[in-house]
Amino acid sequence: MASTDAVVRSRRFVAGSAGGGLLLLLSGCAGGGPSTLDPAGFGARRVEGFWWLLFWISVVVFVEVMALLVWALVFRRRPDRRVNRSEPTRFVVVAGAGLPIVVLLTVYGIGLRDLAALSTPEVPPAVTVEVTGHKWWWEVRYAGVDGATANEIQIPVGEPVLVRLRTVDVLHSFWVPQLMPKTDLIAGKVRETWLHAERPGEYRGQCAEYCGLQHAHMAFLVVARPRAEFDAWLARLGAPARTPDSDAERRGQQAFLGSACVACHTVRGTAATGTVGPDLSTVGARWSLGAGAVSNDGGHLGGWIANSQTVKPGNAMPPQPVDAAALPDLIAYLQSLR
Repeated sequence: MASTDAVVRSRRFVAGSAGGGLLLLLSGCAGGGPSTLDPAGFGARRVEGFWWLLFWISVVVFVEVMALLVWALVFRRRPDRRVNRSEPTRFVVVAGAGLPIVVLLTVYGIGLRDLAALSTPEVPPAVTVEVTGHKWWWEVRYAGVDGATANEIQIPVGEPVLVRLRTVDVLHSFWVPQLMPKTDLIAGKVRETWLHAERPGEYRGQCAEYCGLQHAHMAFLVVARPRAEFDAWLARLGAPARTPDSDAERRGQQAFLGSACVACHTVRGTAATGTVGPDLSTVGARWSLGAGAVSNDGGHLGGWIANSQTVKPGNAMPPQPVDAAALPDLIAYLQSLR
């Protein structure tokens, strides 16, 4: 009777372990964000292949362990079973040492192959992007272009793009899951990585190294365009900012140039030449405010101007004493900068 109870408990334990493992596997299938398992570039495709290799190895190991557990708890407990004393020794040598060594050496070799492939693109990059990490936003410049943007990187489709990475404060990490593994930004050093997008689209990136209060709101967007569209965008980046068309935009420009904003921000072609905060010459076309903190619309922009601390606490921009009557014009002017 005791033996029967032990077998029942053993079977329940095995079933519970298998069910728990299945739930853990299914929990990893939840969507909702950019994933290396949805690759859109050469680098991420390499990482995806290596991930699936490790996944299926782990599945085989899990199934093997569960099978051995069932065998040990259910069948080997039978009192009438005779055990050959040499069986455990052979099993430990083969399954406990031989097979793991073969698997580890194979995985190590494949990992070295992928690292070599990820270190340098097959074709020399024709475009160089210089990205500087700040608390908590990304400054983006292009080699040979007199202009800058923030939290958005435009690249041509189908071409490798060299990315030079710096930080002016703490450690950050540059990661675009659908395009390339992460690269850490180290103070005092220039790190390099490269991006390659196989198809047009928008690919979200994120700082992957904890860097303080607003680490979660240090996102950026990589926009892959056909080469002709990219060249046109790059030409606009180096040109003076758009001239106001309407009376509201002109009043907004005067309000901007007469405020403390010019001490921290640049709008190309105007008297605003500050370098503390992001260049605002194309702020109206950006995908978000505050590096992914909120969407870039009139309501959020007004709140950001008046007191960005209520939107992204801890950022470097203090509240601005903007007259309520001038705020709609200032919003209209900034939204026109594209």
